[in-house]
Amino acid sequence: QVQLVESGGGLVQAGGPLRLSCAAAGPTFSSYNMGWFRQAPGQEREFVAAVIWNSDLRDYADSVKDRFSISRDNAKNTVYLQMSKMKPEDTAVYYCAAMSARSVWLRRRQLAEYDYWGQGTQVTVSS
Repeated sequence: QVQLVESGGGLVQAGGPLRLSCAAAGPTFSSYNMGWFRQAPGQEREFVAAVIWNSDLRDYADSVKDRFSISRDNAKNTVYLQMSKMKPEDTAVYYCAAMSARSVWLRRRQLAEYDYWGQGTQVTVSS
């Protein structure tokens, strides 16, 4: 069982940065690939970024590539999402999620592949 708690959300001006953190409770954090997803009002939850268990591989949605960066610190049981050059369309509730490292990395963008989810943190970008 992995419990995930996001933090760092808030209000930011367009063009500005924001960093989200996701702290995991449980002894096996390094056994999980980690992902960030977001959900805007009236829209489906969508993939944002993912990092494999040992940080060797990362993946980003086209909409955030070159602006967002995902990283993890297995010693601190924490995954981060550094966001920069933010746009109003980045406004959403952001969720972190854990996918067993035994799952296929190829499916990292699929919500159904993730076993555990945080409660989400609101990010609002003002224009």
